[in-house]
Amino acid sequence: MNLATAFLNSARTHAQKTAVFWGDDKISYATLLASTLNVAQRVVRDFGVRPGDRVALWMKNCPEFIPAYFGILFAGGIVVSVNNFLKADEVDFILDDAGVNVVIRDASLDEQAARLATLRAETKFLLTEGIFDAPVTESKIPNPQSSINDLAVLIYTSGTTGKPKGAMLSHGNLLSNVESCRQVLAAVDHDRFVVLLPMFHSFMMTVGVLLPLLVGGSLLLIKSVNPAKNVIAEILQNGATILPAVPQFFRALAQVPVPKDFPLRLCISGGAPLPAEILTEFTSKMPVPLLEGYGLSEASPVCSINPIKGPWKAGSIGVPIPGVEITVQDDTGNILSDGETGEISVRGPNVMLGYWNQPEETAHAIRDGWLLTGDVGHRDGDGYFFITDRKKDMLLVNGINVYPRQIEEVIYQFPGVKEAAVIGVPDPRRGEQPLAFVAANEGASIDTKALQQFLRERLADYKVPKRIVVMPALPRNATGKILKPELKKLALASN
Repeated sequence: MNLATAFLNSARTHAQKTAVFWGDDKISYATLLASTLNVAQRVVRDFGVRPGDRVALWMKNCPEFIPAYFGILFAGGIVVSVNNFLKADEVDFILDDAGVNVVIRDASLDEQAARLATLRAETKFLLTEGIFDAPVTESKIPNPQSSINDLAVLIYTSGTTGKPKGAMLSHGNLLSNVESCRQVLAAVDHDRFVVLLPMFHSFMMTVGVLLPLLVGGSLLLIKSVNPAKNVIAEILQNGATILPAVPQFFRALAQVPVPKDFPLRLCISGGAPLPAEILTEFTSKMPVPLLEGYGLSEASPVCSINPIKGPWKAGSIGVPIPGVEITVQDDTGNILSDGETGEISVRGPNVMLGYWNQPEETAHAIRDGWLLTGDVGHRDGDGYFFITDRKKDMLLVNGINVYPRQIEEVIYQFPGVKEAAVIGVPDPRRGEQPLAFVAANEGASIDTKALQQFLRERLADYKVPKRIVVMPALPRNATGKILKPELKKLALASN
């Protein structure tokens, strides 16, 4: 069994059932399977993809994402999931690191693809438009030979060095996580999952795409999340039952009136911590439980969730999902007792194989079989886990990891910049947003608008600081390290 054969079995069992709702379109499992095989045959025949080759998937949310994803796997390839918000220079690094020569993309990325083509003349692009128009007979189904332990997906997650690292997820990693999620969510074939978060994101890829398709359910793929009442209308129209999203969306949803016969049975908050005030506001207005969970790309990604039947604890990431162990450890690997604070550590079949071509980073991340998450927290006497801080210098913007150092390195490329530091500040809509502090070289001045434009050309929009503060000098300690806590105090004082 691998991801391709699991999807094949599900698609054959539910051939005539609607797998994807997309506006007024209804796409059956049979159509998805035919299109998947079309992609598989094209990447092999026209692009020379061989088993073990890495193929990038660079797309916005659309139905074609699914046959492109499974088509790569049917061809024996490895999916390199690329954030579609990234700019060409950022994508170039990932493709180079993963050794990618074939990119499957959609037409919405034409401008960035043109730029990428100038950086990578050898790279071949397969456009997804039209892949639903060339059905393939089952007699031509390739026989995917991938084993449960083979690499299936590379998901790039930013590191403290500012350079993304490819988390290697095997077929077994993802299948085990899907099965664990199936159990804790009691997911069945008549469930319809709302997909409004980016499909490239590990949370949505597993919970919003793989889980419903492998249990024979359906995806309600949302074209536009704004305003929230449009999502409500689609949920009502198509009878959606499960909604995974980030905390900020649930706050918006709580402001929209809903009828008593609302079809959702469950909401899942992931991608970022769920503030207690959002949970309270949502549950006071909505007739649906909102469960906070926790995960990270390196764990396929789900690790824990508050149980469906309760009790639910505000501020808690819940209890481990089936097959997964979570402990709190000190810096030397000792497992701490309830109530003691340390690093949240995870062990189970969902934990990645390691980081692509980075054995030293892998050794730092996995200790004695435990994945060190970089999150700091504790477990209470009932076995519920709480995260209280982050060990790594990371921001969460709309549930996506953003590392200040990557932004700082680009800021330093701007003429006249002497010092730069980026911190995260709370944002009611996005969770956090980057705030930059800079100091100029002697005799130089910094035009903050020009600096923002400079960053926009080189970084994804969500990484660009919405505000840049120019200072005579940044505060430092005796060893010369910039004091970010002092900058955070300044930021809070100025709000």
